[in-house]
Amino acid sequence: MMSIYSLSVLFSIIFLLAVLELVRRRKLKEQYSLLWILMGVLLLLISMNVKLIEKLAAWLHIEYAPALLFLFGLLFCFVLILHLTLVITKLSKQVLRLTQEMAILKGKESTLHEHHH
Repeated sequence: MMSIYSLSVLFSIIFLLAVLELVRRRKLKEQYSLLWILMGVLLLLISMNVKLIEKLAAWLHIEYAPALLFLFGLLFCFVLILHLTLVITKLSKQVLRLTQEMAILKGKESTLHEHHH
């Protein structure tokens, strides 16, 4: 039977390969892939070091050490969601500005056509 640590190592390797493949196919921008690659490497290192997880779990008074892996995953998800929310906010502002600029340009264009006719 595969332990949670072995499963986590296997998942980390598959995850890293998937991220690298997405970057190679240009489906994922390099700037966003760095966060994913960092997460994959950290998960891999943590998963491979069972003693570290057990020591951390004991220090944090967590009885089931593998639960720490899930805690790290959950915390990463929160950080990622916050990051994506910041990106969406920035993009929304850019879309609003571009829409306003397009409206201004269309307004100028229509007044130019009216003057020529």
